[in-house]
Amino acid sequence: MDQRQRAARLLERIEAELHCLGLWQTECPAPHELQSREPFAIDKLDFHQWLQFIMLPRMWDVIDGEHPLPQNIAVSPMAAHVYRKELENHEALIASLREFDILLSGADPLADDV
Repeated sequence: MDQRQRAARLLERIEAELHCLGLWQTECPAPHELQSREPFAIDKLDFHQWLQFIMLPRMWDVIDGEHPLPQNIAVSPMAAHVYRKELENHEALIASLREFDILLSGADPLADDV
């Protein structure tokens, strides 16, 4: 399985984890909420909304369009921070995001935190 296929499997796992946690939304936020300049759109969206409505669609566009995959990504530290008070409930989501970071960046952004 090549890097693109592994990335697609991890995106599917991230989506599944959002569903399992009850964080998947059926309604998209208003368009102006998706137009943030802040990292992770933290000023307008909850982290799980950013994953569902910004990161996942962008990554699927990259994979489906066969564009080059990003080589510097670190989403798992933000997930670990956002869910720090309930890590055990979000462990599988953070682990999938961490695997995604490692696959694309070649480094573990949580290595120092563990």
